[in-house]
Amino acid sequence: MSSHVPLPQADLDAFLSRSPAWRVEAGALVRTYEAGTFLDGVAFVGRVARLAEAADHHPDIDVRWRKVTLRFVTHDAGNRITALDARLAAECDALFSAQTPVG
Repeated sequence: MSSHVPLPQADLDAFLSRSPAWRVEAGALVRTYEAGTFLDGVAFVGRVARLAEAADHHPDIDVRWRKVTLRFVTHDAGNRITALDARLAAECDALFSAQTPVG
């Protein structure tokens, strides 16, 4: 499936049932992670940035102390959620789970 094609609702529902920490908010996939320390959160952002750059698909990232919120949406698909958004969201979950605390 092209990264510019909106994800069918059934596929989005399946992703959300497998990944309940994610939600749809204002048409984007959104999740807030809570790290152990501010530095752990910033380190996670660095890992997400490398993943996003490699995929040439960049989420909105908001850092508030130990909380990091990611928002994935594909602008080239009319600001809709695509398979690429869901794939990268799942990869971010794996990055966070594997993260070694900094502080």
